[in-house]
Amino acid sequence: MTRSPKTKARRDIEFAPELSPQQMLELGVFGGAYFDGDIAEYPPEWFTNANLSANGFDADLNRFGVAAGQSRAVWQEKGWITTDDPLGWFQWYCRYSMGRRLPGVDAFQIRRWYQFGARHLPQIRKNCEPGDVACRPRQRQAVLQWAYDPFV
Repeated sequence: MTRSPKTKARRDIEFAPELSPQQMLELGVFGGAYFDGDIAEYPPEWFTNANLSANGFDADLNRFGVAAGQSRAVWQEKGWITTDDPLGWFQWYCRYSMGRRLPGVDAFQIRRWYQFGARHLPQIRKNCEPGDVACRPRQRQAVLQWAYDPFV
């Protein structure tokens, strides 16, 4: 049986995030409230210059100053939350970057990462002039929250 190029590409996705968890936290993601204050398992240096909120979600702490993405309730409803990472994709990415491997979960999350970038990065490139970071701030914030460079 011959596989189509699309099938092969999905099977052989290369996971190559453009930003580390630390870089994301320093730029400003998830309104500074992703971890709900529970950061003990992560390297302390990640949080030295992180934009964190002491009072819950604050869009002003996001790099682009806007709210982007959906609530955890929606994530749960859509089946995007796994029992291994109850806070979602970014928790998985942090743990993955620290060396944890769970083959089934990793494949699921890497596929989601790839699909998100494949959908949103071309829209930014098509609709925004190079260097115009004021163009599509919600979409740029969203790609940042998936470890893609939002300054494309």
